[in-house]
Amino acid sequence: MTLIKSISGIRGTIGGKTNDNLTPLDAVKFAAAYGSWLKDYSKKEKLNVVIGRDARLSGEMIQNLVVSTLVGLGIDVVDLGLSTTPTVEIAVPLEKADGGIILTASHNPKQWNALKLLNERGEFLDAAQGAKILELAEKEDFDFAEVDDLGKITTNDSYIDIHIDEVLELPLVDADVIRGKGFKVVVDGVNSTGGIAIPKLLQELGVEVVKLYCDPTGHFPHNPEPLKEHLGDICKKVVEEKADFGIVVDPDVDRLAFISNDGEMFGEEYTLVACADYVLGKTKGNTVSNLSSSRALRDITEKHGATYEAAAVGEVNVVAKMKASNAIIGGEGNGGIIYPESHYGRDALVGTALFLMLMAERGGTVAELRASYPSYFMGKKKIELTPGLDVDALLEAMHDKYKGEQVSTIDGVKIDFPENWVHLRKSNTEPIIRIYTEAKSQKEADALADRIIAEIKEVAGLN
Repeated sequence: MTLIKSISGIRGTIGGKTNDNLTPLDAVKFAAAYGSWLKDYSKKEKLNVVIGRDARLSGEMIQNLVVSTLVGLGIDVVDLGLSTTPTVEIAVPLEKADGGIILTASHNPKQWNALKLLNERGEFLDAAQGAKILELAEKEDFDFAEVDDLGKITTNDSYIDIHIDEVLELPLVDADVIRGKGFKVVVDGVNSTGGIAIPKLLQELGVEVVKLYCDPTGHFPHNPEPLKEHLGDICKKVVEEKADFGIVVDPDVDRLAFISNDGEMFGEEYTLVACADYVLGKTKGNTVSNLSSSRALRDITEKHGATYEAAAVGEVNVVAKMKASNAIIGGEGNGGIIYPESHYGRDALVGTALFLMLMAERGGTVAELRASYPSYFMGKKKIELTPGLDVDALLEAMHDKYKGEQVSTIDGVKIDFPENWVHLRKSNTEPIIRIYTEAKSQKEADALADRIIAEIKEVAGLN
């Protein structure tokens, strides 16, 4: 059982002991820390916070605890109920709220939940703000409101529809063009809120929808991370239904993966590549992704005569780099699309609409589109951390071993070889070291990952 406290929020498994897991007491403590920080940060007399959750089993319990805690601090709450991460993000500025909390553990299995914290722009807090909230939670020095000053709760279950309307109004999205193509798409909503939002969006765009696991029960039918090894059912269904493609999202709908018409993975790394290809073809501007993302985005960006930059892993880092470089699209190679014309947050609804526009205008099949892009293959592996393992010393040893290569240390250690690369970093959300590799074939990418894992284990004495 695990509780992970980081600058991006608190994430843990339900049940067990306080401070070791995400128990009701931990949820209250961190909600109180966020509310207390917000009162100090905003300097306003009366505050308003937007709350939404994915469909996981513990969501209602955690939401009741968090909402009541904020009310106890004298903060008004707009309760969106079942929602998506990007929906909460767009709701914060539309409600003129002072912040937001999304209750989701994203791609983690059903026993996990988390509090993701937003500022008044509906964007994730920066490192300094996150650190301050951790400090407040540790001190437990909270000043709750007196009875006449308690906050009020307003429920609003219309925001998924509002979000869809916002997507349809984007200048680069033309619903009539998409409707004219008569697309048929299979959707795997992993029995969470993507099963509500994505089919609704597609129906508005005149797309025939075949639903798979779109009942928001929170009982995930497979591992909810949208990786190839978890997606056999939809790959089969796309072929059986003779669909144009398949759409897979994670439980909170900020990650987006496509299945090609032939039942093969389009590749979650290529979600951003395809969406950027469409946007760059219409608008001049730069792109950003993180250090663990495919070189294919750089290649496509340069083909359009624009500039690509890499940021440290983490949405807040990508957003900061996008703002600094005036990027018109960016994101993360895990299928996260950030399109500032909509908002600065990963958004599977926006990504879906942009991809449909690309397919409608370009014609041909999704498999043909994938074949038109530079071909890279990634290995994504991990090493479980054992207590007492000095991860920083381990990464430093790997840096020293490869100091003759092109090495970046802005986030863990990334080693760029001429034909491939490897990125080693400690996860912010799980007790693991992530090992990402990329090469011109899957065999080479996996071999590089296995070689590096063996070297790490040797350095750490784990063999």
